[in-house]
Amino acid sequence: MPAFAGSVRIAVDIGGTFTDLQILDEATGQTAAHKVPTTPADPSEGLMRGIAEAAERLGFEIARVSGLMHGTTIATNAVLQRRLARGALIATAGFEDVLEIGRHVRREIYSRIAEPRTLLIPRRHRWGVRERLDAAGEVVEPLDEADARRVAAEIRSAGIDVVVVSLLHAYANPAHEERLAAILRAEIPGCHVSRSSAISPEIREFERTSTAVLNALLMPVVASYIEKLGARAAAAGFAAPIYLVQSNGGVTTPAVAAEEPARLILSGPSGGALAAETLAAALGRPNLVAVDMGGTSFDISIVHDGHTRLVTQGEIDGCPVRLPMIEIRTIGAGGGSIAAVDATGRLSVGPASAGAVPGPACYGRGGRLATVTDANVVLGRLDPGFFLGGTMRLDGAAARQAVADGVAGPLGLGLEAAAAGLLAVGVATMANATRLSLFEKGLDPKDFAVVSFGGAAGLHAVEVAEALGADTVIFPRDPGTLSAWGMLFADIVHDLARSRLVPALAGAVAELAPLVATLRQEGDALLARDGVPAGEREFRFALDLRYKGQAYEITVPLPDRAFDADALAEAAADFHRRHAMQYAHSDAAAVPDVVTVRLAAVGRLAKPRPRPFTPAERSAAKGARRIWIERAWVDVPVHDRDALGIEPLAGPAIIEEPHSTLYLPPGWTMAPAATGDLVATWERPPAG
Repeated sequence: MPAFAGSVRIAVDIGGTFTDLQILDEATGQTAAHKVPTTPADPSEGLMRGIAEAAERLGFEIARVSGLMHGTTIATNAVLQRRLARGALIATAGFEDVLEIGRHVRREIYSRIAEPRTLLIPRRHRWGVRERLDAAGEVVEPLDEADARRVAAEIRSAGIDVVVVSLLHAYANPAHEERLAAILRAEIPGCHVSRSSAISPEIREFERTSTAVLNALLMPVVASYIEKLGARAAAAGFAAPIYLVQSNGGVTTPAVAAEEPARLILSGPSGGALAAETLAAALGRPNLVAVDMGGTSFDISIVHDGHTRLVTQGEIDGCPVRLPMIEIRTIGAGGGSIAAVDATGRLSVGPASAGAVPGPACYGRGGRLATVTDANVVLGRLDPGFFLGGTMRLDGAAARQAVADGVAGPLGLGLEAAAAGLLAVGVATMANATRLSLFEKGLDPKDFAVVSFGGAAGLHAVEVAEALGADTVIFPRDPGTLSAWGMLFADIVHDLARSRLVPALAGAVAELAPLVATLRQEGDALLARDGVPAGEREFRFALDLRYKGQAYEITVPLPDRAFDADALAEAAADFHRRHAMQYAHSDAAAVPDVVTVRLAAVGRLAKPRPRPFTPAERSAAKGARRIWIERAWVDVPVHDRDALGIEPLAGPAIIEEPHSTLYLPPGWTMAPAATGDLVATWERPPAG
């Protein structure tokens, strides 16, 4: 590959095992992938090492880097592993137990005992202060500042690191929370304070409080990481702007991320969804199902009519997060997913995973349980000598022993039949989750193409598509680092919201229009602070609407024009249509309620030029190997992806690249698109 001669933009996706980099030559549009091991103790160490290695390999100077897009799982891992700060919660007196009461929703509805709540702040660290607002934000009881100072003194004595302030109806009037936060900062210097009215100013006290708690407990964790990253970058002479990827697919500055770290919960996976949205535009395919299969999980995101779907609430480890985020369904199905046979002879695959250590049996690190990767080795789909481009050799004998002991023996099957059954169960699990992601939105899988990425997806994506009834699968370039590639296309995004419950009638415009204007002013100020030129600022408004009496909403975009009675009526009509699509019924005669006004304030960043692609003149297989297909061993050609020509390639075939292997079954053909992405199509067997 020729040296990168122009300015360089870098995107980094830090995972649990590997740190993935995509390096963009902004002058030519050429990109290059690079991987280094993640350094869990300090992820910034692996990040900067990866940049240094890429600079040496590709021939660019650190000083020529124009920007760094940084996706990270640091917030997610801190929550899952409970590496969090010691926190305190201050609520309105009498409402200290909102986290423990939660919602009366039970995962096991027939159990006599409800499952325990996830409590990140224990009862002894929850305080109440005397104050009260009503639902309209009017003061019923003023904030008792003497009581607030008493609570602050007790918190200071308890050695608390962060304080959450979540008062009743603060979404309607933040004055009490703002004053209480000021008292806390004065009484406890250096203490992090998170206000619910700042991070999530919306109705629903439990979800608002949970979001503020997560935000507060992550503040020291993310701030410490950002400080270390800044120090390492400065020591390496790295002076380019750094942006962190958020759960909504946009990016933000380190200063904002340190104050609002809860927005990073889905930082890494959102890059893959953004990549799928970018591919939809480049390929002229507005409907895509993106499946990202790594070692542990299988992530599904939907691109419909050219756009990914944002949801207003997610969850992590049982804790609600009331913030906009790309809708991603995750199940425990990856290359390391473990197969097990229960006492009744039922075979299951996942969600338990062998992880990276010890990993699948074929890794040779002491693992003895059969996994999806082991089954692929047994059936010949993976070449033990070419795993990760030949940098890691797999132990075929260990894979066969694990499948024999864990599946074939208990089920009384031959080795190959057991491995094929293991993969069939895994594919069924992935297909069912993908089908659900489409059906629950009223979408037909036959209208969608599947986009396959992640290190393990290429071996199973076509079979998942067959199970769905989809006849097209797209294998993008650099699938093992596609999430990082998607981050190169991110914009700065600030999500703002205000709850205001009013009927969606023309008379509501007088109440909502000032709110819309205020949100726009706030968004404009935030983008100005980020240094975004006025001509690159975009404001996307939306309304959360619901029928009267409902406890859930649908987010509907407002038309891109002045907010007036016609715009509100258009949004109401769109709500009826979306409700019918999602829930199979609607009531066009009913007047929906406006619950929340939303704004995405977008600062557009320069986008990469299209990547050049020159196919080989003619495909030539680099070899062949025996693969188990439909109860028999078959000699199958093996191709190097970079050596594929423009003529269609018929299955069965194996296509290898450094960080992924693709399996094309019989009945499918594959050819490169003009973008260099491979497009596989299925010749459906005749009906009946």
